[in-house]
Amino acid sequence: MRRSVSSLMLSAATLVVLAGAALGPVVTAQAQVVKVLNRDAYFPEGPIWHQGKLYYVEYGRNTVMTWDGRDNAVFASDPGCGQSAVVPTAAGEFLTTCYDNGTIGRMAANGKLLPPYTHDKDGNKFIGPNDLAPDSHGGTYFTASGSPSPAIDGRVFYIAADGTITLAADNLRNANGLAISRDGNTLYVVETEENRLVKFDIGPNAALANRRVFVNLNALVNHVGPIWPDGVKIDSKGMIYIGQSPRDVHAVLTGKILVVDAAGRWVRTLSLPSTNVPNFAFSPDEKTLYVTAVDDIDHAPNRGKVYSIPND
Repeated sequence: MRRSVSSLMLSAATLVVLAGAALGPVVTAQAQVVKVLNRDAYFPEGPIWHQGKLYYVEYGRNTVMTWDGRDNAVFASDPGCGQSAVVPTAAGEFLTTCYDNGTIGRMAANGKLLPPYTHDKDGNKFIGPNDLAPDSHGGTYFTASGSPSPAIDGRVFYIAADGTITLAADNLRNANGLAISRDGNTLYVVETEENRLVKFDIGPNAALANRRVFVNLNALVNHVGPIWPDGVKIDSKGMIYIGQSPRDVHAVLTGKILVVDAAGRWVRTLSLPSTNVPNFAFSPDEKTLYVTAVDDIDHAPNRGKVYSIPND
């Protein structure tokens, strides 16, 4: 995440074909149709598909939204929060990262606000809570981006099933999206201002160890342009999808979601009509990708859209 409602068809949007080895893999794909699910979203972010609905946030409106296949609706509103992601919990509640007020918001299954989490068990505050990644044990990792660059005070926290919050990793530069590998053994974390993803081994009690660089995205694209990664998700085949919040909207690869394999090799690219495509969610069968996008990153309320695109 970077700071600074209808179904409309858009033709000629494609799974991009990047010609030439200098730009990475050549992907052969037919032209696809991109659908706009919400064309009046204010900085949409952090989506997830849950029980037949798409849940996502609008940072610019301080709301958690739903899309039921036809209509967009407000699920919960929390002025001053600055939501950047939402996930369901094993207990039937929802969590949201409140980037602006430094808390982890909580909501009941009906959207009623519950008391938020404000600090971990040792009293550590959350500076810029950003993204969330539930695990298979009823817990959830989340990033706190930290202070504005060049500070290196981003962190990863873990919320256990009983609500206990512990610090899992620190000294990250602009910690952003995060995702857990399908086998549950690895946590991937985006460092946006370092233009890279790092990964950790997940040990007993959700402890993180053995931090190392997974992929430097500028090097991955042969330095044709800087890549500012944002959200990250992993599909059932282990493919890793990386969204972007570019600082330069005229950079070569804006509006692109990069897909890499578990070895960090660039295998294909998805293209959207908007320059900023920070985050996304899979449909249950993974044949559709729901993408939150921002068209005007530099002026509040940061108007954008929510898309669906084929994920072939």
